[in-house]
Amino acid sequence: MEKVLIVIGDASETLDTMYPFYRLQEAGFQPVVTAPEKRRYQMVMHEVKPGWTITKEWEGYTIDCDVPFCEVIPDDYLGIMFSGGRAPEYIRYDEHLVKMTKHFFAENKPIASVCHGVEIPAYADCVRGRKMATVPKCKFDLEVCGGTFVDQACVIDGNLVSGRTFHDNGFYVGPWIELLQSAAEKKGK
Repeated sequence: MEKVLIVIGDASETLDTMYPFYRLQEAGFQPVVTAPEKRRYQMVMHEVKPGWTITKEWEGYTIDCDVPFCEVIPDDYLGIMFSGGRAPEYIRYDEHLVKMTKHFFAENKPIASVCHGVEIPAYADCVRGRKMATVPKCKFDLEVCGGTFVDQACVIDGNLVSGRTFHDNGFYVGPWIELLQSAAEKKGK
């Protein structure tokens, strides 16, 4: 069974993380959760509530890290997914995460990103010249690092598939899984 990384940290968005996790299982892939260290992480739920102009956050489910960033061997994984929430803002500086991010872009492996997940490849200098969807408040992070913001539910730019928020899960996760399936078929030949 081919393995696929899901990048998280404390305050990763619950639906950004769990929807692709279970979709990967349904498609016959093994989701592998990676984070700064091997422990249980607290996810959150984000939503702009009626009458609010900013995102409200409350605790979601927890999830265990299978392998810490420092132990990931990128060649062992078919693809990677950068979950959203507040975690990317804090974990993006991890040197091991930056190195693995650069690997997936350089090797043209299937990559998914949603919401604040863009902050990781942006910091790793991997979005230059790429088109991506992200939550509008991360548009600056993408553009200042050389990427192009596209306000759509699913943006496909070669091996990179992205969505704005968990509301786009039903639009961008399927095309990313199709890329993973194609990559698995090519690898199996």
